[in-house]
Amino acid sequence: MNAPRFIASKLRFKGKIAVSSVALSFFIMIIAVAISSGFRREIRTGVSSISGDVQLTPSALNYVNEADPVSAEPAFLPAIDSLPGVHSVTPVVYRAGIVKQGDQIQGVLFKGIPERADTASLGVSIPSRLSEILGLQVGDKMLTYFIGERIKVRRFVVTEVYPSIIESDESLMVLASLPDLQRLNDWDEGEVSALEVTLAEGYKSPSMIEEMSSRIGTLAMLRSSDLDDATVATSVIRKYPQLFNWLNLIDFNVLLILVLMTVVAGFNMISGLLILLFRHISTIGTLKSMGMTDRNISSVFLRVSSHLVLKGMLIGNAAALLFCLVQGTTHLLKLDPANYFVSFVPVSVNLPMILLADVLAYAVIMLLLLIPCLFISKVDPARTVRAQ
Repeated sequence: MNAPRFIASKLRFKGKIAVSSVALSFFIMIIAVAISSGFRREIRTGVSSISGDVQLTPSALNYVNEADPVSAEPAFLPAIDSLPGVHSVTPVVYRAGIVKQGDQIQGVLFKGIPERADTASLGVSIPSRLSEILGLQVGDKMLTYFIGERIKVRRFVVTEVYPSIIESDESLMVLASLPDLQRLNDWDEGEVSALEVTLAEGYKSPSMIEEMSSRIGTLAMLRSSDLDDATVATSVIRKYPQLFNWLNLIDFNVLLILVLMTVVAGFNMISGLLILLFRHISTIGTLKSMGMTDRNISSVFLRVSSHLVLKGMLIGNAAALLFCLVQGTTHLLKLDPANYFVSFVPVSVNLPMILLADVLAYAVIMLLLLIPCLFISKVDPARTVRAQ
């Protein structure tokens, strides 16, 4: 028979306050991890949909014009397409324009994509922010001026309003048909502004994106033919550094929350364990007089404490996962996209991260509980048994 386990099963200590504290701490930790993962997923997905993970553009500084096309099917394209981690390579056309609606004007960036080639001619999808600024709705005509060697005017039709991840007034992107923008620039179907590389899910961490950008740029340089235009590879991290710096700040805040909540839960459990030890001081003296070592007696009370920590952890995890389910399906908690880039609190249940947070927090709490166990060595069995 395992004596410490048997004795621990006979001790009764509800410790509701300690369990509640641990449950609340784990609830906050899991929510913090889920929200951090949610922001990372939403922003990376949104930015990737805007400009891909890696862009291959002309070496000229300004490729958002009609003067610097590159080939849509360069000689190095098969090598990049077959590179491990590359999901797709998409030819796109960019062009800056000025939208006029009544007395209001707004600068925008047009992006021609193959996915819209099957839409009606001159049909565009506009971001929700542009819809708010100019009052444009689905079905409205959108008069647009393009400045270049000569001014060109197009009257587009709004076919969709989409929620943009970057809703700054200076970063409004209108999605158009690739052939429409090629005709606007007087290009043939083999000429585009850039090639956008989308990476597979396992390759979307900042370090992997930078590494893949370097590989893609090297392949484009080594495998290009004499007929190909010179191109440079730019990662989405370098294109939108403010977004990824903001994500790093969120990760730091989450780490701070994890540390604080673990310490709070640990010290609440220390107070709970001290109460348990004081209540059973005569039991400790009796066990010592029967020959049980301090280590075995500590094991008894640590088992009781471990049960309380696990109970609080399970309650906190269950409550946090329920919150994530509700928020993920209803988007009940809203945010200001001007400050947070998204219109709601995003949550993503990242099970490996949650399990890692649980394991590390549990281990730290149990290590902290070794501190009050030092009290056991100070108990004199002669005095406690006589007092009993």
